[in-house]
Amino acid sequence: MSRRIALSVVAGAVVLAGAGAFALAHAADPAPALTHSTARYTAPDGARDGSFTFSTQVEASSGVKSLKVLAWPEKSGLAKKQPTAGEMRQAESARCTPAGADTVRCVYTVTVPAADAASFPRGSWHVAALATADDGTTTLDTEAVDFTVG
Repeated sequence: MSRRIALSVVAGAVVLAGAGAFALAHAADPAPALTHSTARYTAPDGARDGSFTFSTQVEASSGVKSLKVLAWPEKSGLAKKQPTAGEMRQAESARCTPAGADTVRCVYTVTVPAADAASFPRGSWHVAALATADDGTTTLDTEAVDFTVG
């Protein structure tokens, strides 16, 4: 085998090995993980508005880019066809703050005026959450936590 061919083969093997190691390293990055999720709904009272608050911890080794949140009633069309990741990208964002090396604490709060609360279906509601890591991996939890509207 000529020297030129041998060098080409060795260079090709080095490139392939490097590409394989790079792909393996990125494949090893797990999707973001949601933990310690809670939700609290407070109904309006008299002249005082109500509120809805969802909080969770998100861990991702590459960092957390965003957390999208959607609350939905159990007795709705979403019960048969739960939200998809594509649909969740249009949901509102939670505010996230660092809580450790690879972890952030995310909180989503919204004011609930009496006029809006009057039209809410009573009963069980679910919270869907879409976490996106800095490396682009996502985790969709369509029932991250439940709460009740009474």
